[in-house]
Amino acid sequence: MQIIQCQFESEAAQILEIFNHAILHTTALYEYKPRTMTTMQQWFANKSAGNFPVIGIKADDGTLLAFGSYGTFRAFPAFKYSVEHSVYVHPDHQGKGLGKQMLQLLIEAGQTQGYHLLIGGIDAENSASIALHQKLGFVHSGTISQAGFKFGRWLNLAFYQLTLPTPLQPHDD
Repeated sequence: MQIIQCQFESEAAQILEIFNHAILHTTALYEYKPRTMTTMQQWFANKSAGNFPVIGIKADDGTLLAFGSYGTFRAFPAFKYSVEHSVYVHPDHQGKGLGKQMLQLLIEAGQTQGYHLLIGGIDAENSASIALHQKLGFVHSGTISQAGFKFGRWLNLAFYQLTLPTPLQPHDD
């Protein structure tokens, strides 16, 4: 396995496949319709414009096993040290520790970039993701009841946060 910085040209199709599986079969994404390659172009452009990483774990055969990223939590200046992250593992490779490895990589990237807070919005019924976050030190910071509606039922969105020791010298500008 190798850790990579995902690029549109080489990883977009595999990321799209993982996203669309999550959209169609899980509540990891509160979306109804599969994304398109056009969506992926904009997604990568937004990540690049914000200097946000898209980290991947690839198998030796080139299969993207997992990826993760973070982005703007709220688009107001005072939130500049907070980012919302997401981690996705290929459905054929779940339960092998890849989610933990990816989340650890995002924590390291967040510290390197000087962020203070990593925030995960997790469907409240996703006990595996919640347990993973708690194992790595994230704490529950609130739940929005009936925040989404998918698969014929209301979904509760739980927020988990990890406070990082960075930045060393935060400022107001």
